[in-house]
Amino acid sequence: MAMDIERYGDPAAREAVARRVAVAWGLELPVSFFRFLDLLASLGPAERRALRDLELAPFGVLDLFDDPAAPPRDGLDIRVHGRYYRDPPEFLTFLHGGTDGLHFGLWSDDGRTCAGVGSYYTHDGGGIERRHTTPLEAVRARIEWAQRDLADMVADGEDASMRLEDLGQLRTALTRFETGERTETGLAYSQAYEYRRPPVDPTRITTLDGAGAQASGATALDRPPHNAADEYRFGTFLEELFADGPALRAAREEAVRRAAAGDPTEALVLGRDLHRASYGEPERKAYAGELLALAYRALDRPALAEIAQAHHRHRSAADVNVLRRR
Repeated sequence: MAMDIERYGDPAAREAVARRVAVAWGLELPVSFFRFLDLLASLGPAERRALRDLELAPFGVLDLFDDPAAPPRDGLDIRVHGRYYRDPPEFLTFLHGGTDGLHFGLWSDDGRTCAGVGSYYTHDGGGIERRHTTPLEAVRARIEWAQRDLADMVADGEDASMRLEDLGQLRTALTRFETGERTETGLAYSQAYEYRRPPVDPTRITTLDGAGAQASGATALDRPPHNAADEYRFGTFLEELFADGPALRAAREEAVRRAAAGDPTEALVLGRDLHRASYGEPERKAYAGELLALAYRALDRPALAEIAQAHHRHRSAADVNVLRRR
């Protein structure tokens, strides 16, 4: 841990961080986030070792516990702290997962309230996982993933007894706050709660990043609901579209036209797709920033519009840690 974990349980620090997040990002921190802080503040040496072994470390918004009033470095915007290149505006990082840039973020469709947790590996091509409803549920999933791997090591004759004991203590600590009713561990837990295909969500629309977008209007491609698309075919079609300059410009113009006519849904989903697929391409990046700001404002999500614009200005920054230590 980068700091004394007891501070996560300090009521004054919690209030100051919550106020900073509300003012800067527009987001109300959910009760589930404070339960996550309760866990962190309660950890003993064995549980801390287990968390390190999982390569999980507080990051992003949790860095504010070092100094809730910490300003960003000169010329940067606080809202891009912990924000990786492909993070959509709905994603607010709070935990880093080590391997391949795995990180976890509070997810907010409206920019005001939390609607679960997102996670993905920023260094590979996988989509955003939104299976977990709380931070502790996301951590529990990592615990059981590690339990399965350690069990395999033991089966192969390796000594993992200390790691398994630490992991068990971390599980016990976590289940005092959440998921205590889930008695499965290891592979059985993953099979029961992780490996099942997520249900089709008719309240969301398919997006390239895999997270879906919450909107109720029409789209130019008549996109299917979230989790109902053939992801490979959908991704291939969009990559071909984005590689065709005239077709991309026409798609952008159609999204703007629809928004002007009162339906910003196409601007939202196309903006999210282009944000995901910018890859440093100036035209894609510019259209993503434009369409997202347009869509969020039309949908009365002003905080997300401002985050989108801040990220657009700073997406080329080499370091996602923008806080200035005082």
